[in-house]
Amino acid sequence: MKTENVKAQMRKGVLEFCTLSILSGGYAYTSDIIKELKEAELIIVEGTLYPLLTRQKNAGLLSYKWEESTQGPPRKYYILTEKGESVLKELDNSWNNLTHSVEKIRKTKRG
Repeated sequence: MKTENVKAQMRKGVLEFCTLSILSGGYAYTSDIIKELKEAELIIVEGTLYPLLTRQKNAGLLSYKWEESTQGPPRKYYILTEKGESVLKELDNSWNNLTHSVEKIRKTKRG
């Protein structure tokens, strides 16, 4: 079994969840999202984040607005839609249930 494949799949789902969680706090620019993910030690590059944001936008989970920038072209700021907020609540519940179940199994096997 290649653990790299399993870790990549786990990471992908967590990044989707974390991106929605970050955007639940209000509008955010891509570099702000990357910064917050890096601070949480979830290293990500723009080339990974842009397709993820596009998928979430196309799924109706995000919307965006353009704002003029004093340094270069206008910037796109993302935020959760009502549907995105609903999906995030579902993911929060799933995450809590999943981590509870995993910890229960791990404690049983360690003890």
